[in-house]
Amino acid sequence: MTSPLLIDQSPAWKALLKHKKTLSNTALKTLFEQNPQRGQTFKASAAGLYFDYSKNLLTDETLKLLNELADSAQLPAAIEELFSGADVNNTEQRPALHTALRALDSNTDTANEGEFTSSLAQMRNTMNAFADRLRQGDERGTSGKAFRDVINLGIGGSDLGPRMIVAAFPELQAEGLRSHFAANVDSDVLKGILSQCQPETTLFLISSKSFSTLETLSNAGLARQWLSNAGFDNTQITCHFAAMTSQIEKATTWGVKPERIFPMDEGVGGRFSLWSSIGLPIAIALGSDAFSQLLDGASAMDKHFRNADFSENLPVLHGLLSIWSINFNGHHSRAVLPYIHRLGELPNYLQQLTMESLGKRVTKTGQPCTYATGPVIWGSEGTNGQHSCHQLLLQGIGAVPVDFVATTKAHCEPLQHQYLVANCFAQSRALMLGKSYEQALEETRSLGLSEDEAAQLAMHKAIPGNRVSNTLLLEEFNPHTLGALLAFYEHSVYVQSVIWQINAFDQWAVELGKTMSTTIFEVLEKTASKHELDSSSQALINHIQASHPTP
Repeated sequence: MTSPLLIDQSPAWKALLKHKKTLSNTALKTLFEQNPQRGQTFKASAAGLYFDYSKNLLTDETLKLLNELADSAQLPAAIEELFSGADVNNTEQRPALHTALRALDSNTDTANEGEFTSSLAQMRNTMNAFADRLRQGDERGTSGKAFRDVINLGIGGSDLGPRMIVAAFPELQAEGLRSHFAANVDSDVLKGILSQCQPETTLFLISSKSFSTLETLSNAGLARQWLSNAGFDNTQITCHFAAMTSQIEKATTWGVKPERIFPMDEGVGGRFSLWSSIGLPIAIALGSDAFSQLLDGASAMDKHFRNADFSENLPVLHGLLSIWSINFNGHHSRAVLPYIHRLGELPNYLQQLTMESLGKRVTKTGQPCTYATGPVIWGSEGTNGQHSCHQLLLQGIGAVPVDFVATTKAHCEPLQHQYLVANCFAQSRALMLGKSYEQALEETRSLGLSEDEAAQLAMHKAIPGNRVSNTLLLEEFNPHTLGALLAFYEHSVYVQSVIWQINAFDQWAVELGKTMSTTIFEVLEKTASKHELDSSSQALINHIQASHPTP
């Protein structure tokens, strides 16, 4: 069977390479001067999001060629495959069913219907009912007291999404019911949480699709021991656990009551799983209505992504611009800067979504990629980041594209919201315009310095500019628009994977470190020989064992 040509061999890719040369000496400032309406031209909106991409180094011709690249990669067909339940995860021979999780009320004709939808609706109803009972104080521990603390034990996709969303809406949390998240295998994390809790009023959620994740089961073991130390027997301990997993039998064997096991489908990847039973902490903390609004917002973005013309399709535009940035402009990092304190966890969430999905080096057919795939994602909330990382963004060597995220309607005190918006827009404008040496020299001369001193200082104050950014505005900050924002990023990632011909839904490299850690753990426990390890690992183990010998 002949493997398909890599995308960089397509005429559309080569045309983009040629087109990039015509823009090599073009400044963003010039493009705005040539078209005073540029800001009104290069924008799109849907599902409560407003997307301004005018501060990218592009023209109408760039967009035309990027659309031709999308056609070369058969993006329209790939979008249909995602929604119709095709095995887009080819290495595991599975569909990616995260869009089905938020389409229960959709009339769309897809493979999301039938038995899967029926079982999903049943699970959702059971999960929501359990969450509502917890919020109302009707779910109780072994002593008969209502639960006051809920601790989610998960990691990666079983932690990052629920953690971020729960933190985003503190005003929706039920009075007297606290939510906590423990992910790291470092026991200090869970111990710090447990020091705030009482055993008789604490519920643990074991959040693991495979029910074999080291960090999660280790923390679950510590939780069980904590309850045992408080005098609970095994029967009583089971009253203080629930689980979200695809491995029902494993959860039951571990000791979770069957009625407190909330199943998830194998076709839902971890980083796309907050829409599934993994979202139980969200429904508990914020209420089932808020969880439904989150799903509705994501569903609205799904419909937009599937049906909108590419010229106004937010995820398609963002995905194609990311390709343009990485492969044709040499940008291998992207900063995500939410000017919303409540979304302080967004960069961490997007790190996993993007880097686990796009960190691949072979195509779906196993051919080595001859082009870059996947950016490094990082960021911090505004305005905090302006006093740390923005120095590099504005004056560092090498440009870093930025996604700014803000709200249209004030999500905090009105005056402080105005400060946030002013700073957000000013930072994107500063990245674009910079400060020329001539402007800096004029400033330093005004300080009364000598000409040599003014010239020297001006070198340090000049800022190159011509650095690109997007701005995303949530019309109002609520679960609906947050759901739309997260689905927007999910679909942008999918667009990029389709162009690069890679599988966005597997993560085989994650397993390598897990396997190696088991071997080293056995050596540390002295149940295996260290002599098969490399000399660095041997030396490190020797140092630990010599410094702190085990009894």
